[in-house]
Amino acid sequence: MADRSPLTFAAETDDALPLHVIATDALETFIEGQGPEVAAWVRATGFSGALKQSCLVPGPDGAPVMALAGYGDAGARARGRFWLAGAAAGLPEGVYRIASGLPQEVADMEALGWLLQGYRYDRYRAQGSFKPALIAPEGVDARRVEALAAGEALTRDLINTPANDMGPAELEAAARSLAEDCGAEISVITGEELLEQNFPMIHAVGRAATPARAPRLIELRWGSNGPALTLVGKGVCFDTGGLNIKPGASMGLMKKDMGGAATVLGLARIIMTRDLPVQLRVLIPAVENAIAGEAFRPGDILTARNGLTVEINNTDAEGRLVLADALALGAEAKPEMMVSFATLTGAARVAVGPDLSPFFTDDPDVAGALTAVSELAADPVWRLPFHEPYESMIEPGIADLDNAPKGGFAGSITAALFLRRFAGSGVRYTHFDIYGWSPSDQPGRSKGGTGMGARALFSALPGLLGL
Repeated sequence: MADRSPLTFAAETDDALPLHVIATDALETFIEGQGPEVAAWVRATGFSGALKQSCLVPGPDGAPVMALAGYGDAGARARGRFWLAGAAAGLPEGVYRIASGLPQEVADMEALGWLLQGYRYDRYRAQGSFKPALIAPEGVDARRVEALAAGEALTRDLINTPANDMGPAELEAAARSLAEDCGAEISVITGEELLEQNFPMIHAVGRAATPARAPRLIELRWGSNGPALTLVGKGVCFDTGGLNIKPGASMGLMKKDMGGAATVLGLARIIMTRDLPVQLRVLIPAVENAIAGEAFRPGDILTARNGLTVEINNTDAEGRLVLADALALGAEAKPEMMVSFATLTGAARVAVGPDLSPFFTDDPDVAGALTAVSELAADPVWRLPFHEPYESMIEPGIADLDNAPKGGFAGSITAALFLRRFAGSGVRYTHFDIYGWSPSDQPGRSKGGTGMGARALFSALPGLLGL
C-alpha cells in the first residue's frame, strides 16, 4: 500500500477491496445474492453482521475478493457511534472501498470514525499503526472530513501530553505553530505584563508557578471578513487545586485541565483549514495552578478585568477566574458570537457523564442548531439552563461574586452563571462544560484526550452566522 498522510483517505486505486456494510437483518439477503460458495464461507466464519465484526471473503485462488463489516441493528447502533471504525479495526492492511450498505446520511460520520480509528498518541512509546485505508465513500466531502480528523487529532495530542511537557509555554508554542501553519496572527501577554494590561485574575491564578511556567494570555486572530467569532478556551495546564489542594486521586488526570484550550485550538484549525468566512479570534488564558508562597488564598478578594470583585472561597475553582478575564476582553469587541470551552466542573460529569457535552445558552436558535446537528456530527450535546433563580448563590455579599458557592447544589449551572457575568450584554454567548477525556477505548475514540462539542459547533456555525 502506498504511503499516505495520517488520518487521510486513500487515493483511488483499481486494487481496492470492495467493502460491504452489512446490518444483521440484511445478511441473509446479501449472502444469498452472492452465490452458494460465498454464503457457505460467510456462515462458516460465524459472521452475523453484529457490530465490530469483519470478514474477508476469498475467491477461487484464495485471495480476498471482498470484505464485510458488521453494522448491527438500529438498537445496537444507538448505544454508541463510529461503528464502521469498530469493524475496520479487525481488517488487515489494504485499501478498501465502500461497495454497499452504508446509509448516505451517516457516510460522513462513519468515514470520520474510520480516520479517527487511525489516531495514535506515540510520543513516548510506539503504539503500532492502523493499517486499513479507506477511499472516501461516494458523496462524502473528503477534505471536510479530513479537516475534522486533523482538528480532533490536534486536540487529542495536546490533552494527552503530560504537564511536564505541556505547560503554559508549550501551549503557547502549539498555538504559534498552528498560527504559522494557517496564516494567523498571534500575540501573547506574559507574567507581570498581565497586571499592566489589566488581566488580574489570570495573573493571580498563575503567579505561584515557576518563571518558566508563567501565566499568559494567548490570542490568535485569523480572517478579515464576515461575522466575528470569538472562542475562549480554559488553559489550566495542571491543576493542583492550589492551597485547597486536591486529593491524589483527583489530581491524576489534571493534565487534561487545559482541555478547553486544546478544543478551541482544534476547532480553530478546522475553521481555518476549511476557510470559513469569519473573523476568528481565539483567547486562551494559560496557567498552572501551583502551590507556593505566591499562591492566591481562600478568602482573597480579586478584582476582575471588568471591575467585578470576586471572593475566593476555594482555590480549586480557578478555571472560571482565568476565563472571566478572557471573556471580559472578548466581550469588549462585541463579537457576533462568543463560545467558551472548559473542563470546568465535576458537577457536569455527575449530571451527564463523560460522553455528553453540556452547554449553556440563552439563545434558542443556538440551542436548537447544536442539538439538531450533534447526532450526525457524532458529537452529542445536551443543553443545561442558565437558571436565573440561582444567581443569588454566586453573590456572597462581601464581594460581587463567589467563585465557589457552598452547598454543592447546581455546581455546573452556578459556574456557567459566573462566566455569563463576564460575557457582556448583547453578546451571543454559549458555554461548554466538557470532560475532554475518553475513559476507555471505543471505536474511533482511543482512551485518553478527546474533543467534545467542537464538531457540533462547527456544523452549526454556517446556519447560526449566516455563512
